[in-house]
Amino acid sequence: MSQVTQSQTTQTTATFRALKCKECGEEYKLEAKHVCEQCFGPLEVSYDYDALRRQVTRETIQAGPNSMWRYRAFLPVATDNPIDVGTGMTPLVKSNRLARRLGLKNLYIKNDAVNMPTLSFKDRVVSVALTRAQELGFSTVSCASTGNLANSTAAIAAYAGLDCCVFIPADLEAGKILGTLVYNPTVMAVKGNYDQVNRLCCEVANTQGWGFVNINLRPYYSEGSKTLGFEVAEQLGWKLPDHIVAPLASGSLFTKIYKGFQEFVKVGLVEDKSVRFSGAQAEGCSPIAQAFKENRDFVTPVKPNTIAKSLAIGNPADAVYAIDVAQKTNGNIESVTDAEIIEGMKLLAETEGIFTETAGGTTIAVLKKLVEAGKIDPDETTVVYITGNGLKTQEAIQGYIGEPLTIEPKLDSFERALERSHTLDRLEWQQVLI
Repeated sequence: MSQVTQSQTTQTTATFRALKCKECGEEYKLEAKHVCEQCFGPLEVSYDYDALRRQVTRETIQAGPNSMWRYRAFLPVATDNPIDVGTGMTPLVKSNRLARRLGLKNLYIKNDAVNMPTLSFKDRVVSVALTRAQELGFSTVSCASTGNLANSTAAIAAYAGLDCCVFIPADLEAGKILGTLVYNPTVMAVKGNYDQVNRLCCEVANTQGWGFVNINLRPYYSEGSKTLGFEVAEQLGWKLPDHIVAPLASGSLFTKIYKGFQEFVKVGLVEDKSVRFSGAQAEGCSPIAQAFKENRDFVTPVKPNTIAKSLAIGNPADAVYAIDVAQKTNGNIESVTDAEIIEGMKLLAETEGIFTETAGGTTIAVLKKLVEAGKIDPDETTVVYITGNGLKTQEAIQGYIGEPLTIEPKLDSFERALERSHTLDRLEWQQVLI
């Protein structure tokens, strides 16, 4: 596997202009760098919004590709030919049956469970990160992942012709491991949790000179999540929702949807309005929810113990920023049990025909919990973000759903089985009523 020689020139555009520390404001060149040298705060891409205001209109966006790259001017890449495998512009589904079940009138589901190419929102961030990696001269890319990111990095690296080595916890779901190996990267299965994987990757990034999408390329990578905000605003008819509910792992997705809404307001694409931000965590790994509940501006790291492995980050990098967004928008951050996560997966599938992974089950379960607590107005336009596909985490619901009725190829065998099925249905309804 080849070692990278990073280009010595910094590519810029008229829209993204520098890396800026989120804590002290120190600015840096647009290089593969993610930590401030002055205060060790995280770096974020800053933009020339005056230039964006002059260049971008609703019409120029709609004339772009039917992918996330219709928002290229808002993303930190210089090229006019980014890595575009059809990522983004996923459905915003107007919920009917789930909304009625919960007592809501205006519920929408942003369904990234059908995103391209690997069925999760991570395809967005990786498309940006690998495009920028090519611009910076990297030929080998990598990541620390709880599964979905490894899938995306391996797939998009294969498409782009980049060498790829990914790091995952060794106990990931089989679907996510197979969904990475099929693209023929080098896969390092680490005997430890995600936080241990991430620490190892920080050391590797310093020694190998690779482009780690969520380490030295993180400022660029994280910007891809803004497109989940952009698309919702456009799909709602260039309007912002009243309330969003999204999963929390590192906290980055949550904060970037917020940034996306704010950027559309800044350049005049949508009218400003108050949008409430609510976050979802699993109780077995809920450091952000715990800090929010206790009104703390810091998190206490935890050891993950949950079926929602894609959310199992015990020491989340963007936790304080996610808490700040929830607080200043009058939102909430809640956690749910593994049992509630499974019920959330089943509820979404039964009502809307969407099979989500455990992260989506967490989000639906928290949505339900917020409704029952009176924390979502039934008349609000609420958008719930489903970020991954249930085919990746089938183990989570094994033993919690029905079994096929095995019959002989005869009419009477079918009729007996159908009667048994109706009897079981009646018993289940009686249990519900009791």
